[in-house]
Amino acid sequence: MKLRIDRITDDSTESSFSVPAAELNERLETGATHEFRLAEPLEVDVRYHRAGEDIYFEGSCSTVMEATCARCLETLTEPLAAPFEFVLSRAPAVDGKQELHTDDLALSFYEGDEIDLAPLVGEQAILALPTRAVCREECKGLCPGCGANLNLEKCPCKPAPADPRLAVLASARVRSAS
Repeated sequence: MKLRIDRITDDSTESSFSVPAAELNERLETGATHEFRLAEPLEVDVRYHRAGEDIYFEGSCSTVMEATCARCLETLTEPLAAPFEFVLSRAPAVDGKQELHTDDLALSFYEGDEIDLAPLVGEQAILALPTRAVCREECKGLCPGCGANLNLEKCPCKPAPADPRLAVLASARVRSAS
């Protein structure tokens, strides 16, 4: 969704739009979040207004994400909802002699006659993804010996013998428990 800067007023305006899942999935595949993908379009509800040269955005986005569990490698599907707020300021004219200040790094800028909200809101959805995909907290994962999914079956592997170098620690733990 593109907004013309000259049509944004100081009165709050509400809008809804969708971002195609394929557009965001392309960004997810090239980044560090490649284990996630969106199963449905990103639905966005946004309110925006202008104060001088600054444009304020507030809203929420939602979709359904798919991922592979980091423990058992099963596919999981979960809803994803993220509220967002951000401010865009008009980009300052840069003449090569100007220095960036620490405060400038936290700002986002716009240039030109219009703002494309799709990449900005898509970024908010990507930031809302969990750091690690897990199907459920109590997921037991895979057996390191045979690869069996321990959530579905009992592993036929025998427990590995304890490392004799760690026997001192095991006996200390037994003594402290008694």
